[in-house]
Amino acid sequence: MTITKDTIIGSILDIAPECAPIFLEIGMHCLGCPSARAESIEMACQVHGVDADELVKKLNELIAAK
Repeated sequence: MTITKDTIIGSILDIAPECAPIFLEIGMHCLGCPSARAESIEMACQVHGVDADELVKKLNELIAAK
């Protein structure tokens, strides 16, 4: 799986639950709520003031190391 800014957070967590700590580190603490699971990386980053490209990079690095 390659993550992009359009990837839905719920899909990432279903396929690679080890990514959850990365979301928590940047302030996305509501990973279990339905609206968070349905958001794209880009949408969530806009809400939390996070650089989407940097988050995508970190997530892809973690998944590649798996």
